[in-house]
Amino acid sequence: MKICVLLAVLVNAFCISYAEGSSSRAGIAITDSELLSLSAQLYNVDVNKATSSLLSINKQTLIPNSDTGLEVDRATSLLFAYVNEATLFSRPTFKAFITLLDNYDRMTGVTESFTSAQIAEQDAFLQEIMSTSVMKELFKFLQSKAWYSTETEFSTDLKKMWFGLYSRASGKLDSSGFEHIFVGEIKSKKVSGFHNWVQFYLNEKKGLLNYYSHNYDGPWESYPDVLAMQFNWNNYYKSVGSAFIGSSPEFDFAIYTLCFIARPDKGCKVNLGGYVQSIQTYTWTNSFYDGDKRYVASAYPISP
Repeated sequence: MKICVLLAVLVNAFCISYAEGSSSRAGIAITDSELLSLSAQLYNVDVNKATSSLLSINKQTLIPNSDTGLEVDRATSLLFAYVNEATLFSRPTFKAFITLLDNYDRMTGVTESFTSAQIAEQDAFLQEIMSTSVMKELFKFLQSKAWYSTETEFSTDLKKMWFGLYSRASGKLDSSGFEHIFVGEIKSKKVSGFHNWVQFYLNEKKGLLNYYSHNYDGPWESYPDVLAMQFNWNNYYKSVGSAFIGSSPEFDFAIYTLCFIARPDKGCKVNLGGYVQSIQTYTWTNSFYDGDKRYVASAYPISP
């Protein structure tokens, strides 16, 4: 009798995860307490995140949410006051991440195509992050919950869900989860996506991005922090763009992947350095891979 009850509980947990999930990928349901516990662990093992000696920002004007739609430049200086590129960007995951940022056309409706060298850069990035404690802890957890059986299976699925192309405009294969979130896009004459601090910093440094203000500053006194910003990206406006500041590429990738798997299309509560932060993810619903698995459409920290 006890065995039957246990089996029934396990089957029910498996089925719940399938029903709540965004595709045919399915494992044992991930509880809220497990999300908080694992995310705290991922935060703690992220040895590549920035420290205050490597990164400094000048947040400047905090505006009310009612003003976020107003395109007004309230900043007198750059957001990033100092970044120690020699140390941070020489780290293997940062270095591999940065090589990917110039592989995309930011305009939706323009077909994306990759050379063999650029595809190799995607593989190199995945290989680098999969070697970190952050991604190894994430895989170990997902394996224990029967979502993936091997690291190879996990890495292969990551490449498809994050880098696989789909169409946001004009029926062209013009977008992916990685491009939308980490690089940024232009759609309907506005900035879409763009939730990464490294891309923000590099464009600000080149004079291609003008920081205006912020409407949310997380409670963290160290990095990663969360900031919701208003900015102009080379003549296109973003009214609210939230991002982790000072996080490593593998940390962003891990937290977003965890929430995309565990709470697709919902708020996902994670524990970062003792503070609870909600992450919003969205699945792409118009096309699929490997049958009926869905691509990442978007992911970002929710700003109140």
